[in-house]
Amino acid sequence: MKLIGMLDSPYVRRVAISLKCLDLPFEHAAVSVFSTFEQFQKINPVVKAPTLVCDNGEVLMDSTLILDYLEALAGPQRSLMPAALEPRISALRVIGLALAACEKSVQIVYEKQLRPADKQHAPWLERVGGQLQAAYSELEQELHKHPLPQDGQLDQAGITLAVAWGFTQMMVADQLDASQFPKVQAFSAYAEQLPAFRSTPAL
Repeated sequence: MKLIGMLDSPYVRRVAISLKCLDLPFEHAAVSVFSTFEQFQKINPVVKAPTLVCDNGEVLMDSTLILDYLEALAGPQRSLMPAALEPRISALRVIGLALAACEKSVQIVYEKQLRPADKQHAPWLERVGGQLQAAYSELEQELHKHPLPQDGQLDQAGITLAVAWGFTQMMVADQLDASQFPKVQAFSAYAEQLPAFRSTPAL
């Protein structure tokens, strides 16, 4: 398998760390959707990161869909998702909120870095910033109700949360008061010290 995309993308990094936690061998090709657009286009005409080239040559995209395939490939004994319904609902809620935080962070980055300053739309930025704040506020509450384990193992909820927080802090830290989210901060700091994260730096 080959994972295509830059690790400064939270979606690419999420898949790369998950591959390591699932103990699935893969190659990583750091191809950019910006600086090496044409190279990426030859692999996936849609030019969407992450892209996964499967062993049979099929090309998959979208981190959640790629992870669905990887879970099936690894089998239930190595799954990063709880099998029981209630813990699974809790995990899915954390994952959904963390992905929302990723999406809003990316939208702010694109608005501020790709759009000329005189074309930026302040009401839109305010709205997206509010959604980003709401996502992390909800995550903080979720970790208060259902703390994620810190036993040296990672599940998909923990991976996605820590990747999201790392990306937000790297790219749009000025949008949030990090001190409002101590549980999110603490778990992310724990995750970033684990081998799967340390060997998969965002930069």
